[in-house]
Amino acid sequence: MQEEQEFIQELLNPKTQNQAFEKLLKEYQRPLYNHIRNIVLDHDDANDVLQNTFVKVFQNLNKFKGESKLFSWMYRIATNEALTFLNQKAKKNGVSSETLQNKTIDNLKADVYFDGNDIQIKLQKAIVLLPEKQQLIFKMKYFEELKYEEISTILGTSVGALKASYHLAVKKIEAFITKN
Repeated sequence: MQEEQEFIQELLNPKTQNQAFEKLLKEYQRPLYNHIRNIVLDHDDANDVLQNTFVKVFQNLNKFKGESKLFSWMYRIATNEALTFLNQKAKKNGVSSETLQNKTIDNLKADVYFDGNDIQIKLQKAIVLLPEKQQLIFKMKYFEELKYEEISTILGTSVGALKASYHLAVKKIEAFITKN
């Protein structure tokens, strides 16, 4: 934790800020991209949201209180940016978020950055049917293999509630895949 506090000081110090931010980008770009991509599904959209996330992180570093790990704080920003992006895109297109996500899933096979198969498409279709919070919990646990404690910090939910939501999500997904 001491090392992280020193790193945050480097990020806040105008003399070391640029070098520290490059280090931050190098370390967190890939995991944040993967997290955002799991939410928005589309590669180009994920890149846009990732860029917005790093802009927000940079602009708000001075507001980071250190009550959580820097990683968790950035994931929370990325999550909020991704959800906001989806809601704005759905509103702009005059459709619901679920309809937008289903359309995106239908386009996944044409996405050169998607290397999944029909089973993974079916899994994505099952996930879209879950309530938004269950989607997030499932994706963070299943795809990103985050610990419940990390997800709890990112989403501001108790570990017990996360475990229950994840279990429920798995049951719904299993039922969908079995039925379809």
